[in-house]
This record gives sequence, structure tokens and C-alpha cells, in this order.
Amino acid sequence: MSSMLKTKDWKTQARRALSATEIVAALSRLEGWKLTGDGPDVAIEKRFAFANYFETIAFVNALALVAHRHDHHPDLSVHYNRCVVRFNTHDVGGLSATDFECAGQADALLA
Repeated sequence: MSSMLKTKDWKTQARRALSATEIVAALSRLEGWKLTGDGPDVAIEKRFAFANYFETIAFVNALALVAHRHDHHPDLSVHYNRCVVRFNTHDVGGLSATDFECAGQADALLA
């Protein structure tokens, strides 16, 4: 299987909820991402704008590969010329480093 399609095995990875200080520091390194929700529903979110539906869906499909590779799937709100991406880590009841890693990779898709 291609390494791009191989998923991470989270049973071998230690994930934990980040502290408020760690979240603020990680968020400051991302352009355009904002904090939403609170408690176990806290997430980071960004709105990506596109010229048309084809570009939006191309982004969604590329993001699906990133999500699959990390076995970490965002909530997506897909529209004609935009997509809202929302990451959080349900199994830690907050935000983990994985959320910020995947957010950075989502940005890299358009760099």
C-alpha cells in the first residue's frame, strides 16, 4: 500500500488533550484558524474559499487523503465555493497535536 494511503495506528501513539497554553501557542502558528466551541466540543476551524464547485471538491478530495493518512477526520461543511474545516479529537475530549498537524497540512494543500 502506498505510504500516502497508509493510516496511522493510534493504538501505538500517545495522544492527549493540549492545555490552554499549548492550544494558544499552536493556534498562533496557523494562519486563519480560529477556536470554536468549548469543553469536549472545542475545535479549530477555518473557512477555505474557492472560485467554483470543482475547486472546492478537489480540495475536499485532497483533504480526504490527508485525513485518511492520519486516521483523523475533520467535520466538513461543503458549499459551492467554500469549505469549512473543523478539527477536534473526540477520544481526548479536546484538542490534540494531531488537530494542529492536520490543519497545517490542510493549509499546505493550497500553498
